[in-house]
Amino acid sequence: MSRHPLQRLTAPSRSLSLILHAAGILSFTYNFLFLYSWETPISGSYGSHFQFLTILGLAASLIAFILGLAADITLNQTLFQLKNAINVITTPLEFVISVLYWGIHLINPELLFADEFRLPLLTDIGFHLAPAVFLTADLILFSPPWTIPAYAVMLLSTGLAFMYWYWVELCFSVNGWYPYPMFAVLNTTQRALLFTFAAGLSTMSSVALKWVYGKVNGFEAIRREAHKPLKKVQ
Repeated sequence: MSRHPLQRLTAPSRSLSLILHAAGILSFTYNFLFLYSWETPISGSYGSHFQFLTILGLAASLIAFILGLAADITLNQTLFQLKNAINVITTPLEFVISVLYWGIHLINPELLFADEFRLPLLTDIGFHLAPAVFLTADLILFSPPWTIPAYAVMLLSTGLAFMYWYWVELCFSVNGWYPYPMFAVLNTTQRALLFTFAAGLSTMSSVALKWVYGKVNGFEAIRREAHKPLKKVQ
């Protein structure tokens, strides 16, 4: 199967690309199996585990990698393009999840979860680091360069951030508690600032990922795009 001239390795393909997508699917599926075998108050609540941004990101990652694996098996370009379209948002999102989670975890893990719900380290990594690693590897090695400009990512990220805030508040109105304890500590203005910061971080992550793509694949225009976010790469 031919690849985009700026793409590091061939994809879709029945070799390395298939191995990466299969490994990612196994990792993400294990996380969901662990989640649904773990009885917590979240399990029976409104919104269930999908109140957590981590789980929403994990679900999107799983969908993207299932499409990627299907494209590898069938060598279907439409499935490959669908996977890449989902990854435009999902990869920066997973990067943001990892940065925010581990950053807050270092400061005070009780802002993220009660002590009795602490995850084993390897499981924690599976939820809050592995998806970002898998998706970044897929972007750098097995995807064509993104042509979406940073301002479009910013609009999408902001829209999704505030949609998630609405979802969190809806779940709170039914359950009477927030999925992340820190939301109860923050007032409305502070929550708005947090979600705005997350949207900005997602945009910065997208720019950084495009720069890394250019650095690895030697595409000068992609490297310049990271510093000129309002200019669309042709």
